[in-house]
Amino acid sequence: MIEQYVPSASTFAPDIDYIIWLILVVVGFWFLLAEGVFFWLIMKFRARPGIKGQYLTGDEPKAKRFVTWPHYLTLIFDVWILVVAINVWTTVKIKAPPADETVRIIAQQWAWTFVHAGPDNKLDTPDDITVVDELHVENNRTYHFELTSRDVLHSFSVPVFRLKQDAIPGRIIKGWFKPNLTGQFDVQCTEICGIGHSIMPARIFIESHEDHARWMKATPNVASASPPAAPAAPAAPGGTR
Repeated sequence: MIEQYVPSASTFAPDIDYIIWLILVVVGFWFLLAEGVFFWLIMKFRARPGIKGQYLTGDEPKAKRFVTWPHYLTLIFDVWILVVAINVWTTVKIKAPPADETVRIIAQQWAWTFVHAGPDNKLDTPDDITVVDELHVENNRTYHFELTSRDVLHSFSVPVFRLKQDAIPGRIIKGWFKPNLTGQFDVQCTEICGIGHSIMPARIFIESHEDHARWMKATPNVASASPPAAPAAPAAPGGTR
């Protein structure tokens, strides 16, 4: 159902969708059940003409089981959700598959700079291709990315990948994705980063092997954008200027 509104365009997107649905179904089931019992008890034991409202102190063993048993059951479901979440987290954040290519992603107020490796498939070489607000990748190819920021906190988000990663000044955050659907999709900044935050969208172009090769051939090589250097440490008190 999620794919009807936001397509699934990466290999790990279905795993993220599964977690969302699992939490929705489990939490929704227990919420509706608890509310149903709650209102049923209110109506059943309410005060009526000639009948006082009935109350339970909660000390009776017979009454306690209606809380204890559901509590144990919800713990079982919690463990299930936790196991699934850890497995997906490990896949997305820890066990990255070998890279076919690496791209550099640089956020700044208020644009994205993408450095593609070029024909030699290596960054920081003369044939690097640097493009603003356009990320071009090839379908069914594993990409590692190096994400950083020139100024403030940003957040690199590709909804069709179910990918969201903060960009932090002075740090290089690494991650990966593997597209499995061709097309043009949104790239967003999902961290409030200043007055121009709303005008910081970009596009990701997922292309076939032939289309990607044509794009690389038609796009001129420009000087690559290196990650911003870390700020110099302040001089010690009493040091020379």
